Amino acid sequence: MRFRIPALLLLLASVLASATLRADEGMWTFDNPPVKQLQERYGFTPTQAWLDHVRLASVRFNDGGSGSFISPNGLILTNHHVAVGQLQKLSTAGKDLVSLGFYAKDFGAELKCPDLELNILQSMEDVTDRVRSVVKPGMSELDALKARKAEIARIEKESLDKTGLRSNVVSLYHDGEFWLYRYKKYTDVRLVMAPERQAAYFGGDYDNFTYPRYDLDMAFFRAYENDKPVKSPQYLKWNSKGADDGELVFVSGNPGSTDRLFTYDQLEFLRDVSYPMILKMIDWRIRILRDYGKQGQEQERQALIEIFGYENAKKAYNGEYQGLLDEQLMAERKKQEADFRAKIGANPEWQKQFGGAWDTIKTLTTKRAQVAKPRFYRGLFTRSDLTQLARTLVFYVIETKKPDGDRLDGYHESDLDALRFQLFSPAPLYPEMEKAVVAGMLKLAIEELGPDDPFLKAILNGQTPQQLASQVIGQTKLTDPALRKSLAEGGEAAVRKSADPLVQ
Repeated sequence: MRFRIPALLLLLASVLASATLRADEGMWTFDNPPVKQLQERYGFTPTQAWLDHVRLASVRFNDGGSGSFISPNGLILTNHHVAVGQLQKLSTAGKDLVSLGFYAKDFGAELKCPDLELNILQSMEDVTDRVRSVVKPGMSELDALKARKAEIARIEKESLDKTGLRSNVVSLYHDGEFWLYRYKKYTDVRLVMAPERQAAYFGGDYDNFTYPRYDLDMAFFRAYENDKPVKSPQYLKWNSKGADDGELVFVSGNPGSTDRLFTYDQLEFLRDVSYPMILKMIDWRIRILRDYGKQGQEQERQALIEIFGYENAKKAYNGEYQGLLDEQLMAERKKQEADFRAKIGANPEWQKQFGGAWDTIKTLTTKRAQVAKPRFYRGLFTRSDLTQLARTLVFYVIETKKPDGDRLDGYHESDLDALRFQLFSPAPLYPEMEKAVVAGMLKLAIEELGPDDPFLKAILNGQTPQQLASQVIGQTKLTDPALRKSLAEGGEAAVRKSADPLVQ
C-alpha cells in the first residue's frame, strides 16, 4: 500500500462562491513553484520567505500523513484518520480512546505516543549531477544501479554526520532528478485532543472519498524536545472567518504517490496483474479481521482500526482500478503515448537516446508479470505485525554488517534511527489477532499458488495454516520490545542462536 511519498509537495486551488473547489492541475515541489502561472492567473507571486514559512510550518507524519504547526509552542493539527493509529496504540481494553476520544486539560495530561516520528523539511539540495556522475560509459545497467545506490548512501551519510538532520535522497520524476531532503525530526510527540470516532468518521466507509464530507476529521498533537514543548515560530495562524469566495488557497503536505508517468504497458500491468491481486488480498484481510472481531468486544476493538485502514485502501485502489478498466480513458492514454513517441522519433538525437525506452520497459514489465503472482502471495506470510517485526530484525542484523552502499534500501545508516524507533516500539501487539491473520494469509496463498508450491511447503512443513500460526505466534517472545532490542544489539550471532520460532 502506498501511504507515503518522500517529497513535500504544494497544491493550489481556487475557492468558488458555490463552496466547491476548482483545483489547478499539478502539484509542485517547494524548489519549483509555478511562479509565472500564479502571477498570470491570480496576480500572486510567492516570495521565498513565504515559501519557507509554509514549508517549515508543514509536518510529515512518518507513519503516513500530513499536518501543520498551528501555534508557537509545538501544537500540530492533522486529520483524525492520520492520528487514529496512535490512538489505537494508546488505548487499552478498559480505555478505548478511538471510541471515547481524548482531551488533555493541560500539558501534563498530554499522552506520549509510543512510536510516532514527525519530520519538518529544513532544506533541499539538488544532487542529480553527483548521483549521475558515478555512472561511467560502458557500465552494465546492474552496475550503474549499484553505483547510484552506493553514491546515494554516501550522500545521506555525509549529510547525517554533518548536520545531524534526517537526510534522505529522494527521486523525482521517475529518477529524472535526485534531491537531498534534510528533516528536523521529533520523536517525543504527545496526543492533545481527538474527537470520538463517531464524530470523526461520521458517514463511515460509505462517505469515504466523498466530497464535501461532513465529519470532524481532525486531531491535535504536540511536539516535544528535552521534555518541553518545542518552539515553532513558523506556524499557520487560525482564521476563524475562513476563506473568502474566490480567495486563492494553497494546500501543503505529503500526498500519495502517482503513476501518471507510467507507460501504457505499465498501466496494463497494474490493471491485469497487480491491482486484482491487491484487491483480492484486501477483501480477504477484511474478512479475516471481521471474523476475528465477532469473537467479542475486545477483539472488535483490536481489529477495528486495521479494518478501517484496509477499507480505505480498498476504496482508493478500486477507484484507480475502475479507471484502468475504462476503455475510453485507456485509449486516450495510448494515443498520448503514441503522439509522444512520434515526437521523439522525429528528432534523430532524441530517438537515439530515448527511442528504445518503451520497448525496454515492455520487456521488463512482461518479465515482472511472469513472477508477480508467486512473489506477491508468498510475501503474505509477513503481512502481520509480528512477522514484519521478525523480518525487519533479521534483515537488520544481516544488512548492517555490510558496507552502507551495499545494503538493501531502508537499512542504510541514514535510515537506522527511524528503523530502530519502530523496531523497539512499546506499542501493544495482539497475538490472537496475529494468529488469525497469519493463518488467513497462508490460506489465501495456498488457494492461489496451490498446496505444492515449494515455498509454502517449506514454511508449513506438513502443518496446516492454523497449526503453524498457533505455533509461531503462540510461542514467539518478540512481543517484548526489550527482547527485540537485545537481539538487534547482539547482532547476527544472537539472532542465529535464538530459539524464537518467528526468527528461525
